[in-house]
Amino acid sequence: MEYNLYLSQTSYFMIRYILDNNNFPLTWIDISSPTQDDFYNLKDIIDINSLSIKNALELGNLPKIEEVDNYHFLILRSISPILDEEATSLTELTDRISIFYNKNTVITSHRNEVAFLEELINNADNNKKIQSAKALINTLVSEALKTFENQVIQKIDPKLNQYEEMVFLQRSRKSSLKKLYHIKRQIDILRNVLTFYKDIVDYFHIPEYKNIYTQNLKDAFSRNQVIFKNSSETTSQLLTIYFNIESNHTNEIMRLLTIISVFFMPLTFLTGMYGMNFDFMPGIHTPYGYLTLLGLMLVLSFIIYILFKKKRWL
Repeated sequence: MEYNLYLSQTSYFMIRYILDNNNFPLTWIDISSPTQDDFYNLKDIIDINSLSIKNALELGNLPKIEEVDNYHFLILRSISPILDEEATSLTELTDRISIFYNKNTVITSHRNEVAFLEELINNADNNKKIQSAKALINTLVSEALKTFENQVIQKIDPKLNQYEEMVFLQRSRKSSLKKLYHIKRQIDILRNVLTFYKDIVDYFHIPEYKNIYTQNLKDAFSRNQVIFKNSSETTSQLLTIYFNIESNHTNEIMRLLTIISVFFMPLTFLTGMYGMNFDFMPGIHTPYGYLTLLGLMLVLSFIIYILFKKKRWL
């Protein structure tokens, strides 16, 4: 396995010759942190046009496959094993791999280190799946799709279970709302990215490419669609339940305040009426007027209490 390193004045980048068709069935070249000159330096291997190079150097493109005159241009996106919990943009959530390939040659390029790609590179000499350019491309697409499945099974599902417990069992739920929002955004973005894999999977399922591995690829894509759909529905349901619980909690507070105000409403009326400065009012000059008023207040409160109990409002 031969590694060729290049150093420019503005940035450090690396071109690695992973496999050579002198000893293997194909040539595989990997470019880290690519520049425009890197692709032009490889024009003797694959003559890549300027538009494809421009697309390969852009940051935000979604998965796609294009047929050009003498090569295919493929863009993959995978999920990094280490992900910020508050990441909510395409570039924060996914790593991009641009691939150029023809019958016997594959060129991969990427800005960030991609875990599954590095693992394939390190084991390329002994990997029996890499017997042709098509087989390598199929493996790369399959491994990229697997990162989506692993993200749900290993990261998203455990978090959703944790947030579900927080929503139902903990009194303080405000912290879980922000986390639920971020995870919903992540699921929605990743689910949108996943839909763009359909064209790639369908392309590799045409008779020219179709084999047992492409069928596995289609199965992996379908499985990811179901997994992300279920996770999206679970997140939406949790958010709905959260708002319903908060709404019920607010209603309970308003109910309690209403009951208290109903208890004090007649008492306030009596105290307000007898608080007026008139000399001639019933019982105002009697020795037991004060005690009589207190007794009346107690009786009214007891009547209201019995009424609320009968109506099952308490």
